[in-house]
Amino acid sequence: MRHVLIAIGCLAVAMGVAGIVLPLVPATPFLLLAAACFSRASPRLNAWLHDNRWFGPYLRSYRSGQGIPLHGKIGILAFLWLSLGASALWGVPRNMWAVQLMLLAIGVGVTIHIARMRTVRRDAMPGAAAQARSDRRDRDTR
Repeated sequence: MRHVLIAIGCLAVAMGVAGIVLPLVPATPFLLLAAACFSRASPRLNAWLHDNRWFGPYLRSYRSGQGIPLHGKIGILAFLWLSLGASALWGVPRNMWAVQLMLLAIGVGVTIHIARMRTVRRDAMPGAAAQARSDRRDRDTR
């Protein structure tokens, strides 16, 4: 089971990286999935993920209860409803209305959870000031 969780976590990190670059793919839910997998399967990978200069601030902000950036919330909810909608329309036969209803209930529940979480400004995230200084230093040395 440990190897399966590590594989899922690595795939989630790859999707999170894609979410940083691609506007319609959210990074935060994939990073949270990776953090959950790594926390159960690999303390070393979990520490790497939380200490990472790009992923760490998002995860620390979420775990400390400070919230999620607005663009993260929008991306999470857009991806959630697109994937649930596609699943309900194309993945579930029409006569299985109970499964479609369950997908709707899950979507509503997750939407309420995300909407009730604090919205944090990107510059107020843990480590954001140090990250900005590091980025300026890197830019100035080029």
